[in-house]
Amino acid sequence: MGRRRAPELYRAPFPLYALQVDPSAGLLIAAGGGGAAKTGIKNGVHFLQLEQINGRLSASLLHSHDTETRATMNLALAGNILAAGQDAHCQLLRFQTHQQKSKNKAEKAGSKEQGPRQRKRAAPAEKSGAETHQEEVEFSVEDLQAVQTDFGPDPLQKVVCFNHDNTLLATGGTDGYVRVWKVPTLEKVLEFRAHEGEIEDLALGPDGKLVTVGWDLKASVWQKDQLLTQLHWQENGPTFSNTPYRYQACRFGQVPDQPAGLRLFTVQIPHKRLRQPPPCYLTAWDGSTFLPLRTKSCGHEVISCLSVSESGTFLGLGTVTGSVAIYIAFSLQRLYYVKEAHGIVVTDVAFLPEKGRGPELLGSQETALFSVAVDSRCQLHLLPSRRSVPVWLLLLLCVGLIVMTILLLQRAFPAFL
Repeated sequence: MGRRRAPELYRAPFPLYALQVDPSAGLLIAAGGGGAAKTGIKNGVHFLQLEQINGRLSASLLHSHDTETRATMNLALAGNILAAGQDAHCQLLRFQTHQQKSKNKAEKAGSKEQGPRQRKRAAPAEKSGAETHQEEVEFSVEDLQAVQTDFGPDPLQKVVCFNHDNTLLATGGTDGYVRVWKVPTLEKVLEFRAHEGEIEDLALGPDGKLVTVGWDLKASVWQKDQLLTQLHWQENGPTFSNTPYRYQACRFGQVPDQPAGLRLFTVQIPHKRLRQPPPCYLTAWDGSTFLPLRTKSCGHEVISCLSVSESGTFLGLGTVTGSVAIYIAFSLQRLYYVKEAHGIVVTDVAFLPEKGRGPELLGSQETALFSVAVDSRCQLHLLPSRRSVPVWLLLLLCVGLIVMTILLLQRAFPAFL
């Protein structure tokens, strides 16, 4: 039996580092580039239109936004506003669709289109007499504010995220400082040192609490610039006296069927590369007390990125060796795994949201995970709906089994009843 393979959804002309999904318009946004080096590799943000074609999820390039000499290394999405981490800066982008009604007369059918245009999506035509009315959709991207967010010796913004109402965004980078900015003016409202060394990831909860993880092996919970607590994942888990671990990623997620419930998920990886690598670990935390609920090994491949589905049901993982996996968030049980799907480090993963056009695009699948890597490819990972037996059918089978047992006993032992 051959190795499982994930379908390739899109191939960009540059390495891909960041990924976002806009459920309202059904857009997949992939970004990356070759940076400032004069290698001929472009830098850009590509907007892909997701569609169901013949029962299969596909993506086509809708718009390509050139970012000149700056590669986009991380993304955050708030409505139609993108926050893009480019070198030591954060660049805000606004994307919009414009619907225009055009009238094409029969005698103008052979006329030439004037000027270059972006790809258009045309709605079904309505014929009335000699005229054809057609609605066209044009796509545009506008550069908004930009600000420097990191000031280390080799400055680099490593992570960006919006708060729950999209009025603020937080950034972290190589200098160990968290900086919080107003949207869309990018006026700085808060700045504090969170870690000795690089910030690897951060997550903003709906109650305003901020979780940061860094290269100093610490994971901290903050209320503004006040340290509330630090996470200790090995309290109820495995201990390795000779193997230091650091937190690689952190994400908040909802608790399915509990609107007020909140979970935090973290990934722990060995701080140093060893010839015989120890396992990496997934930990689920209570989102209010920040106590560990459960910790499980997620294999010996070093985890590079983490994503939580919109409903909090699934976790998506990418590894430095190119593998991709999907886990159940509640039990941390692995449901899906493709070994070396990309063959090189997976830089980002993102689930198709369950709202907006999500259900339409999912079709009969339970969830869809997108992954991007330095190999310039975007892959699609589908989890088929898990079949469950209805309760009434189980009860009927139990009753039937009891009746059959009684009949067999009565036949074998006539005096049984």
